[in-house]
Amino acid sequence: MQAKRAEEILNSPSTVEVLYQHNSVWIEKVDPQNGLAQVKLLGPGNQIEVPIADLQERH
Repeated sequence: MQAKRAEEILNSPSTVEVLYQHNSVWIEKVDPQNGLAQVKLLGPGNQIEVPIADLQERH
């Protein structure tokens, strides 16, 4: 995923399913300069920082 799309999803009023390593995540923050996104794993409730490029939008 590109940083611009991650920011669009973050700011969207709609819910968009995003996956990280086949796990559903919620984007909390996007840092385009460093190419990182802070995400919350849905389920366990853990928050981690991951490369934006590793995020996938589920269609």
